[in-house]
Amino acid sequence: MAHGDITHIDIPVGDTDRARAFYSGLFGWDIAEAPGFEGYPMWRAPNQISGGGLAPREEGFTSPRSYVEVDSIEDSLAQVEALGGKVLMGRSQISPTSWWAVFEDLDGNRLGLYEGVTTMD
Repeated sequence: MAHGDITHIDIPVGDTDRARAFYSGLFGWDIAEAPGFEGYPMWRAPNQISGGGLAPREEGFTSPRSYVEVDSIEDSLAQVEALGGKVLMGRSQISPTSWWAVFEDLDGNRLGLYEGVTTMD
C-alpha cells in the first residue's frame, strides 16, 4: 500500500464471539486470530484486500477507526500538530516491522496511522 491509502479498519466490540458471528454471517468475512494477536481477531473481506480487526470496546474507542498508511508516523504526527490536530497516541510497535499511532482531526474524528509491514504467517 502507498502513503495515504486506507489500510485497516478496527471495529470496537463488547463481545468478540457475537461480533465474529454477526460480521461473518452478514458480509462473509473470514475472521480469525493470528498467533501473537490473541483476543484481537482480524477480518478480511472476500476481495482479500480490505480488512481490519475486532478490537475490544473501551473508553475513547467506541466508533470504528480507519488506519491510513504513511511513510513516517513521526513526520505525519508532526504534520497533524502543525495543522492544528491532536496526537492521542504516539508511535507504538505492532511487530518488529510495523507501528501505529492515533490522532484527532480538527472536527474530533479519530484516525489511526500505520507504518511498515505486518505479516501474519
